[in-house]
Amino acid sequence: MQDTVVTVEGRFEHRHAAERGTVSLDVGFESDVRDDAVRRTTHAHARLVDQVRSMHDESAGPVTWWASQRLAVWAQRPWSDQGARPPLVHHASVQLEATFADLARLAAWVEQVAVLDGVTVLGVQWALTDPTRTRLLEDARERAVADAVDRARAYARALGMRDVRPLAVAEPGMLGDPGPGSPGDEPPVLAAARAMVADAAEGRLDLKPDELSVAVRVHARFAAS
Repeated sequence: MQDTVVTVEGRFEHRHAAERGTVSLDVGFESDVRDDAVRRTTHAHARLVDQVRSMHDESAGPVTWWASQRLAVWAQRPWSDQGARPPLVHHASVQLEATFADLARLAAWVEQVAVLDGVTVLGVQWALTDPTRTRLLEDARERAVADAVDRARAYARALGMRDVRPLAVAEPGMLGDPGPGSPGDEPPVLAAARAMVADAAEGRLDLKPDELSVAVRVHARFAAS
C-alpha cells in the first residue's frame, strides 16, 4: 500500500512573567524664547539622568542599562484664523530610556517622575532575560514538534493507518505551503509587551506587565502507512 503524505502544523506557547522593563520618557518644554525652552529641558533632563545614574549597575541593578538621545530643538508658528502672524513658539525635547531589573523600583520611579513638569512617560517595554528566553524557546521548539507528531498520528488513525514516518520539519513557510494566516516572516518568539494603565480610583499610575509569550510554530510532513 502506498504511503499517504500528511502535512501538519505543530504549536506550543510558554507564558512567563516579565523580568525586565524598559521605560521611555520624553522631556520637553516650549517657550516664546528659544534659550528658555532649551534651558528648562536640559535642566529637567539632567535631573533625571542623575537619578538613573545613581541606580545604574549593569549586574545588580536596579537599572541595568540606560541611554539618552540628543536634544532636539525646533520652532513653529501657531496657526491663526484671524490673518495675524503669531510669534514663533520654540520647542526643545530629549528622550531617555532606562531598563530596570527590579520591576517594583521601576513602578515607583515612574510614578515619581510622571508628575514632573515637562516629563511624558511614553511607555514601558517588558521583556525576558536572554537566558530565560533561550530556555523557553528551546523547550517550545521541542514541544511544537511533539505536537506536530501527535497531530499526524491522529490524522493517520482517522485514515485507518497506524504508523507515521517524518519526512520534513521546518519553520512556517519553508515547506512551500504556509497556509492561510501563516506568513513565513512571522517571528517565532513574541517576548515583549506594553502595559501602562492609569488607576483612576487611586489617582496613581499603575504599571501592570502582562505575562509574555514565547510561541513556536512548525510545519511538518509525514508518511503515514
